[in-house]
Amino acid sequence: MSHISLKNMTALITGASRGIGRATAIEFVKAGAQVALHYNRSESAARQLEEQMEGRAIIVKADLSQALEVGNMFNKVIDHFGKLDVLVNNAGIAVSSSIGTDDIQWIDDWLNTMDINLNAAALLCKKAIQHYSEKGGGRIINLSSRAAFRGDTAEYLAYAASKGGLVSLTKSIARAYGKKDIKAFVVAPGFVKTDMANDFLEMYGEDYIYGDIALNRITEPSDVAKLIVFLASGMADHSTGATFDINAGSYMH
Repeated sequence: MSHISLKNMTALITGASRGIGRATAIEFVKAGAQVALHYNRSESAARQLEEQMEGRAIIVKADLSQALEVGNMFNKVIDHFGKLDVLVNNAGIAVSSSIGTDDIQWIDDWLNTMDINLNAAALLCKKAIQHYSEKGGGRIINLSSRAAFRGDTAEYLAYAASKGGLVSLTKSIARAYGKKDIKAFVVAPGFVKTDMANDFLEMYGEDYIYGDIALNRITEPSDVAKLIVFLASGMADHSTGATFDINAGSYMH
């Protein structure tokens, strides 16, 4: 990816302390960007990553279930860097909540999932659109999921629904704000080797995952990160509104 340059670009990456977010931050800095690394609980991991970035990154804390914290985080990033060029809405949760769960707990799980996966991302998109409209454009990359298109298991209805919402949100932004030079993309991973996926891996086993994909290697966070860098670079701007699947060919199985 060395030929792709993000020099003079500034990015905010949510959920940057681990997994896809961490890998994306590393690739962005390699390509010359400055990055704001969002985290909530994993402060030590975020600080460790910040130190690796040799002055090209800052860390910003926010509980994405709290709208006020989400807005304040965005404002801090603008105050520090003076501008934003790329927003990567990567942070997300997957809460297992079976249909047999009592109604109150089930709807709590649903609302918590929506707050973090969809509502926080939507608010950051809103603020990015306002900022981009003033500065003359920018890019939004929203991390959805294969689950948005083929559905998920019964315990993860909220997760699939939240990721489906992100797809519609992104398409609408692309349609509404393209004339303002604002581009928006969806990246939809399948199974990726991350901490968040460990529960699923333990439940179903690696053989199940390999049986579901066409390639002989499970997708790594760095595979997804390289695609995000490509979209951030401007080399795919005429694909605004599109979804980029990255699932090791699992749709063919």
